[in-house]
Amino acid sequence: MPRVALVTYDPGPEPSKDRDLPVLVEALRAAGAGADAVVWDDPGVDWGGYDLAVLRSTWDYSWRAAEFLAWAERCAKVTRLANPVDVVRWNTDKRYLGELAAAGVPVVPTRYLAPGDPVGPADLPDDHEYVVKPTSGAGARYAARYTPEQHDSAVRHLERMHAEGLTAMVQPYMRGIDAGGERAVQFCGGRLLHASRKRAVLAPGTAFDADKVAHPGLEPWTPTPAELSVAERALAAVPGTPELLYARVDLVDGEDGLPRVMELELVEPNLFLFLHPDSVARVVEAVLAAAAG
Repeated sequence: MPRVALVTYDPGPEPSKDRDLPVLVEALRAAGAGADAVVWDDPGVDWGGYDLAVLRSTWDYSWRAAEFLAWAERCAKVTRLANPVDVVRWNTDKRYLGELAAAGVPVVPTRYLAPGDPVGPADLPDDHEYVVKPTSGAGARYAARYTPEQHDSAVRHLERMHAEGLTAMVQPYMRGIDAGGERAVQFCGGRLLHASRKRAVLAPGTAFDADKVAHPGLEPWTPTPAELSVAERALAAVPGTPELLYARVDLVDGEDGLPRVMELELVEPNLFLFLHPDSVARVVEAVLAAAAG
């Protein structure tokens, strides 16, 4: 009987935001696996006692990236980690978008400003809306949308992130998201699993440190051939062409109406199985195959 750890976060007194987790635990157990939901930073866990540790919802890692990566390195030494630790290390810093762009993958244009970098007139657009967010973040935390007239607010946002040691990303606000939404194309076991669409997360005037709804208006989606092509090109450009248990490619339309990669989620993407219950069996099949490795 394979033993599988579905790795999650500690929600404290609040309910967990991972709606898929209990469903997956139950489905894996029904399939004959010894499955547990395990908190990644629980010091009492014997990771070597598992055949596979699946990063499922470690959704507090982005503010503790160095600690999380150190844990992932330790875990990968004693069991199989999915996705692999090299992928985790690469994907936890959104500067990977620059590597995808260099490989010819259409991505949202991005400028990076690290702590200590001077913020000059050319760093914040003066002719269109734009988004400022950290290279290590999740759920739109520390993300905000600005007009050129809000330059001073954007500078204060950058200063706050830099004071906390965070590198900032500056991207044009992709207006296509207001009409077409953001599409999440998801893969499992090397095959298309399903796709979903959500509406814009960043409303005008919302402060960067305000709580935001991470997946507004979420609904099932049938990906177009163009969306599938861009998603597959993004996955093919991951360094080392590793074997990925799961992947989510988030896409938005550019000014030309063609899909661009906004994010490539290879660490702990929400799979939205609650929206696609027929996908649970396929995820279980892929997890068991990976555990048998």
